[in-house]
Amino acid sequence: MTSCHSRPSPDTAHLVEENLLTLAQLRRMVVALAPERYRQAFGEHGRHTLGKHVRHIIDHYDALLDGLDRGEEVIDYEQRRRDEALEQWPQQAASHLAGIESRLSALDGEPWSAALTLAYPLDDERLSLTSSLNRELAFLTSHSIHHMAIIALLAEQSGIHLPESFGVHPSTLRHWQRAPEEQAPLSRRSA
Repeated sequence: MTSCHSRPSPDTAHLVEENLLTLAQLRRMVVALAPERYRQAFGEHGRHTLGKHVRHIIDHYDALLDGLDRGEEVIDYEQRRRDEALEQWPQQAASHLAGIESRLSALDGEPWSAALTLAYPLDDERLSLTSSLNRELAFLTSHSIHHMAIIALLAEQSGIHLPESFGVHPSTLRHWQRAPEEQAPLSRRSA
């Protein structure tokens, strides 16, 4: 029996589609970059690059998908690959993103009703949080969009033009589509 405050779980197919749209947008940006632009350092200490943010996004998808492939019930995003080649070479990252898209597409037809557990480090402890595939897919969309928004800011500083929708969450894009003209972003308003 569900409470009056509970809502049905989102459909896996819709969540996979949101992730696919997000990753395709990221892949299109990555494939168009020269390695020098992809590796260009930003920030006072030079720790930020477009490539590092892309690699970080890839790592999270790999952590989930590799865990599912191995039949693990515990997903641990702290145990990421951190493959430096993916932050150095845009073509390699774009190829890896295409592979993730294929793996995500395969999830759409699978019955994923089993509960997952998210391992979350907290000081000296490791919490085990109840989760599901749908919850993790929703997280990955939001996490990716967050890093893509940072990528967009860095790209702008480097003179790289990206679409206005780059790094904007699908829910915001849907809101923009439904919003009256006066609520649309300034760049979308007619003159």
